[in-house]
Amino acid sequence: MSVITRETSTREPSTRERTRSRAPINRGHVLTVARTDLKQLIQARDFWVPMSILGALFFVVLPTILLLTITRLGNVDVMAQISQTLEVLPADTQEQLQGESAEGRAGYALAVFLFAPVAVIVPLTISTAVGAATIVGERERGTGEFLAHSPAGVREIYLGKLIASLVPGYFTTVVGFTLYSLIVNVLVGPEVGGWFFPTAQWWVMILWVLPPFLAICLSLVLRLSARVRSTAAAQQASGLISLPLIIIAYSQATGVLLGADWVPLVLGGVAWLFAIVSLAVGVRSVTRSRLLGVAAGI
Repeated sequence: MSVITRETSTREPSTRERTRSRAPINRGHVLTVARTDLKQLIQARDFWVPMSILGALFFVVLPTILLLTITRLGNVDVMAQISQTLEVLPADTQEQLQGESAEGRAGYALAVFLFAPVAVIVPLTISTAVGAATIVGERERGTGEFLAHSPAGVREIYLGKLIASLVPGYFTTVVGFTLYSLIVNVLVGPEVGGWFFPTAQWWVMILWVLPPFLAICLSLVLRLSARVRSTAAAQQASGLISLPLIIIAYSQATGVLLGADWVPLVLGGVAWLFAIVSLAVGVRSVTRSRLLGVAAGI
């Protein structure tokens, strides 16, 4: 009798899911799912404290130390090493360097080119950590049954979880990017003739290249979170997925800043295509039976 009941509970939600998948997406349901998850994150100090430390380290502490060392302390050994590094840059990139002094040119190069990929690594790391636990965590907390029987469709649940995973990473990037811009302009600006940051390449990277890479990573992580049995397993497996994407995103961010003007547009366009396909496929991984923990493989 229990076997029959279990099989029935697995089949019936799938029928309802097919019916609701044809209905238009209810934005209110999407926002409710996202808002609920974000509220839980805000209340979880064990999440936002490490997140704040990570963002401060990469966007504020390390850039300040390095830029101060170059522009104010004038360390001879550091300047010699940086000068050798600048000679390796492409000719087009070297022409973009601003500043009359060696300190100014070195500071400009570090601020614009060296720290750029940080804006990709930080949000990917944070959003992946959130996304890995967002679905499997519902089952562990016992709230998966409530969500599975809610009026929200599976597409709405998926989009809500996706937004809740995107917001922390992108919020950290926006705040960190703002602080980083102030630091760069205060420390390097006087050496290159005034405030110059952010550059056009940075705007393209933040607004055009970063979002699709975040979407690709989260589409894979959410799919994984829906299939594994525990949050620990999701966190471990998501690291294996996100690490290659972080490396790819790092290299692409560097290519955006060092390449020709058309490079970021092409890279971003290709990434957006992959993101759309990955999201369309990933939405199928979220089912009511998986939220209940009765699907095959759970």
